[in-house]
Amino acid sequence: MDASHPARPANSMATQWLLNIGHAIDHMFLLIFATAVTSIAADFGVARWEDLMPYSVAAFFFFGIGSLPAGRLGDHWGRRKMMTVFFFGMGAAALLVSVTQSPMQMAVALALLGCFASIYHPVGIPMLVQTATRPGLSIGINGLVGNLGVAVAAVTTGFLVKYLDWRMAFAIPGVLCLLVGCAFAVLASPEQAAPAKKKASAAVALPGVSMARLLLVMTVAATSGSLLFNFSTNSNYELLSERLRSILQDPARLGALLAAVYAAASLAQLVVGHLIDRMPLKRLYLGVVAAQAVLLALATMADGWVFYGLQFLFMTAIFGAIPFTDAMIVRFVDDSMRSRVSGMRLAVSLGASSLAVWLIGPLVKQAGFAMLLGVMAATAVLSLLILSQLPVTPAPKRPGPMPGAAGEAA
Repeated sequence: MDASHPARPANSMATQWLLNIGHAIDHMFLLIFATAVTSIAADFGVARWEDLMPYSVAAFFFFGIGSLPAGRLGDHWGRRKMMTVFFFGMGAAALLVSVTQSPMQMAVALALLGCFASIYHPVGIPMLVQTATRPGLSIGINGLVGNLGVAVAAVTTGFLVKYLDWRMAFAIPGVLCLLVGCAFAVLASPEQAAPAKKKASAAVALPGVSMARLLLVMTVAATSGSLLFNFSTNSNYELLSERLRSILQDPARLGALLAAVYAAASLAQLVVGHLIDRMPLKRLYLGVVAAQAVLLALATMADGWVFYGLQFLFMTAIFGAIPFTDAMIVRFVDDSMRSRVSGMRLAVSLGASSLAVWLIGPLVKQAGFAMLLGVMAATAVLSLLILSQLPVTPAPKRPGPMPGAAGEAA
């Protein structure tokens, strides 16, 4: 590292864990609705849960498109400030959702929740890895904790709906999020200057590969990955309920079974994050996505406990693919503009993948869950074709201190 690009103070352990908890909150809050949708539909007088699902589309649309201004503000205004807004905004929006009285009010409140949720990925992850010596592992741990939030959404929402009601499934996490926001405001490491105001180092380039092509492949691959994530996490509860209907129907037990799937599958991100620091990225990425395609195709024909086992496996593959695009941004984009690049990529991929949430209800209502799983398998095959265009690169060097723009090959 040269003198023109001095080392930045490392994030404190409290900052790292609060940022990881923020990832869990981000995913948990966006999936409470999907887990509680049957109870919400009954309360609002909507005959079928499928008819209520489209009302959550705005949340996922703004979750994606909001990444663009969030990333810009993170680079120019400051990541610490933006993350403080994230925690308090998420808590307040969840409390607002808990007092809605109609589907349209619910749609507006969920849209606001999506706006605040859009802050995390383009701001929180760059903040976490900006001083990391092993970025792949940091991203893997962050992904693990984030998807444990998906597991928490399944199990806590199931129990809160059963023993209290769906409103408490939003209100209680909302209050807890406000408390975490207070902790972040007090304990998070101070930010000396906004990232965009710091001097950038030379960008890293691969011979014969343009940055435009690399960003295009990353964005399209991230879009297909986000489609799979949204298709699965927003339909898994109802899907599991249908495939296990002859075995059990208790919502709390179903929530616990799904939480176990998410918790176990989330470990894949820790393993993948560890491997990203050691293996050629393209070969590893292609292997994970190929597993998605095969497992989803098998799941279309499965039922009962066999399906439950396959659900664990295909969610492991879906979660395992998550760290790749963030790892590529860390390696090829200078820290002074990572939030903006992440924001642009997320705005496209998450905004487009919000279509998945809109499609779930009508698709399942008209053609059933087998068709949904078939569409997911086809999406994974499309991802394979896209990822074949990634450049072939050597394995990274052994982890060392990260400069502002990472200097290792992907």
